Amino acid sequence: MRLRLAATVLATILLCAGLARAEDLKAFKLTIDGVTVDIDPGEDANVSLPGGKMAKVRLDRNDFATFSGGTFSFVHPSNISVTKTDLGDSITQYLAASALGTIVVVQEYGKMNPVSLNQLMLQEMTKESVQAGGTLTQEPTTRKLPDGRELTGVKATVRTRADTADFEIVGFGLADQGLLFITRIGDQDAATEQPMIDKFWETLQIKL
Repeated sequence: MRLRLAATVLATILLCAGLARAEDLKAFKLTIDGVTVDIDPGEDANVSLPGGKMAKVRLDRNDFATFSGGTFSFVHPSNISVTKTDLGDSITQYLAASALGTIVVVQEYGKMNPVSLNQLMLQEMTKESVQAGGTLTQEPTTRKLPDGRELTGVKATVRTRADTADFEIVGFGLADQGLLFITRIGDQDAATEQPMIDKFWETLQIKL
């Protein structure tokens, strides 16, 4: 299955690469003193400034970037985007996902305290693997944030014949609002993906 997925992804990448060459579009616009130039990260460009002065500019990407929601913030790899989805009923979801399936999810609740939803969320995220014959083990966990706050929840592992995935779900809530934090990482990807998870927990700030 992973081989077929890799082949599909490779075909998509090659197709996109061909389109990129045909259109020659750049990802960013850099504006200096009113002069705009199209540029990609890692590229150099020559810019003719007002008055005829030539300047060489370069755009580089930082390894990490900070994402700020209304009631929280965290640091993530800059090559991974954070998508925002309105789930309705004053619930907003923020998702950062790597190509290998490592995910960080923050759900922001505007009308309820979501701390009691840990088990329900775990069941929803693991039910397909369990129904396919996987085994689920779990234990209570406490996650201490840099500011000293302690979040309680559950840590779990799902094992199937093909792979193993680790989940952590913890929450923070007040009387009528709160946040739910979810991470997932596959054991076989831990060597390269664990820094994404570690950086999230090391930098997570709650603004409630």
